[in-house]
Amino acid sequence: MKNKIINNVSGVIFGKSKVIENLMISFMIGGHVLLEDVPATGKTILARAFAISLGLNFTRVQFTPDLLPTDLTGLSVYNKEKGEFVFRPGPIFTDILLADEINRATPKTQSALLEAMAENQVTIDGITHKLDDNFFVIATQNPIEYEGTFPLPEAQLDRFAFTLKIGYPDREMEVDMLTSQMDHHPIRDIKAVLEEDEVIFLRNAIKDVKVDDTVKEYIISLISHTRVNKELYLGASPRASLNLMKGGMAKALLSGRDYVIPDDVKSVAKEVLYHRLILTSEARVRLRKVEDVVEDIFDEVPLPVVKKDEI
Repeated sequence: MKNKIINNVSGVIFGKSKVIENLMISFMIGGHVLLEDVPATGKTILARAFAISLGLNFTRVQFTPDLLPTDLTGLSVYNKEKGEFVFRPGPIFTDILLADEINRATPKTQSALLEAMAENQVTIDGITHKLDDNFFVIATQNPIEYEGTFPLPEAQLDRFAFTLKIGYPDREMEVDMLTSQMDHHPIRDIKAVLEEDEVIFLRNAIKDVKVDDTVKEYIISLISHTRVNKELYLGASPRASLNLMKGGMAKALLSGRDYVIPDDVKSVAKEVLYHRLILTSEARVRLRKVEDVVEDIFDEVPLPVVKKDEI
């Protein structure tokens, strides 16, 4: 199942199998993803190809300063023939929602997305509307341009399970990309590779993965170090601990195991922690990056050994 999705999406996003796998992991654990990268690196195409591969509905919303909350959630419209208000659902009622350039919308519109991400529902005119069980947000933002943007509040950032960066392709992959688009865009050739029951399995499979107490202690140690690190103004939340554990469970499953090893947790730690940690002003003056601090924490927290027969 893993290889089917990665191979399918790799037909349009070349040389980024780890990014695709991490996107799968976030979907498996019921999280949401923030794609943070420079323009034209394939963020929108990645989201489209992933949705098509899973056979799910896909909706893209371009976030702009004039986007209203009701433009996203929908609204009730008076029907003269029926003599009553009828709810017209907005684009948020889909399986996979691409919130393109999310930080260009006002905080009011951003907050409308927060309830959907947190509760899998939206409330309009006092009435709660449930979203699809497969509801999954892929939001993008440009880390270079900040003019005319509204930085996401910490409460909303924490709702994203992972932050992913696609990056530029290497030389060979970029040549392959040029070749693939000489006639038409390969996204037109992408087809669904999973059936509906396989998607349901993907969303529920990690429940049977075992996590030893040693691995849980390792997770807590990593998170605790972020909270006392002198270079960090804000450490990771308890939700980060949950995302680390569940991400490790999904990674183990995709690796063919029904138990988690510490390396599974470490492999997703940067993606889980990157958007949750805030550097102090002193650290920024020294040109330190969050990735540098996370690497230091990896060095400070020894990787425990877990034997299979102890799980």
